[in-house]
Amino acid sequence: MNASVHDDRPCLLGEGALWHPLRRQFFWFDILGRRLMSRDHAGPLEWRLDRMASAAGWIDRDRLLVATETGLAILDLTRGGALEDLAPVEAGDAATRSNDGRADRQGGFWFGTMGKRAEPGAGALYRWYRGQVRRLFQGIGIPNAISFAPDGRTAFFADTAVARVWRQPLDAQGWPQGPRQPYLDLAGQGLAPDGAVIDADGGFCCACWGEGAVIRFAPDGRQTHRFTVGGKHSTCPAFGAAGQMLVTTAREGIAAPDPAQGLTYLVAHDLRAIPEPAVLL
Repeated sequence: MNASVHDDRPCLLGEGALWHPLRRQFFWFDILGRRLMSRDHAGPLEWRLDRMASAAGWIDRDRLLVATETGLAILDLTRGGALEDLAPVEAGDAATRSNDGRADRQGGFWFGTMGKRAEPGAGALYRWYRGQVRRLFQGIGIPNAISFAPDGRTAFFADTAVARVWRQPLDAQGWPQGPRQPYLDLAGQGLAPDGAVIDADGGFCCACWGEGAVIRFAPDGRQTHRFTVGGKHSTCPAFGAAGQMLVTTAREGIAAPDPAQGLTYLVAHDLRAIPEPAVLL
């Protein structure tokens, strides 16, 4: 599978890849650059933000629910980069910021927080659902790989700092039901799980920091596919239309980045994608 450059504007920390099915556009964030980015038929698009933001879910054609360093906000794509605060989360803690996030099958939105210096155990996982935010887990170093089984009854998430991925059973409304279960321990393979998305066959497609690739794992943990990109620090995939996957990358942590680092890539794939669900307010 070959990768091509989707967008040649380098990101310090590209993240939060999202396909908007109504607009038929990819969106992604440069967390450290405080911007939301996209492209349409006319060329590159950019929204400058007043704070760090990292992940989003689509509400309708013009609005996104955005995870930021002070909590959840709504961004109207037709009104520049102005963020309308919705729910504060760790807003009084200047040492933390948001990280990975994704909408679940029930219309909720999961997102993580972490220390700005990746302090051990400083992060947590939260869920927005129908007007409320609830903290689900704490003591996480770098929360990542938030993704959901096709039937919506299992959530997946990782702590990149310890290279582990867990499965969490969910009830019919998408809340955790019972204890989380180990799924992948990637430390022995030298892999650092970052953002992830799950295909229609239950394949866990995970960007791996430092690997320049999205690796697909079967439900039983076997590696089945490897999609390579030009950027070393691959951070987050998103399925789009017509057999395409967007993969963000980062320049952060690379002393002398070459021109391939931090770009956003398109990868052709032969997987069965699942449409990105809307977030319910």
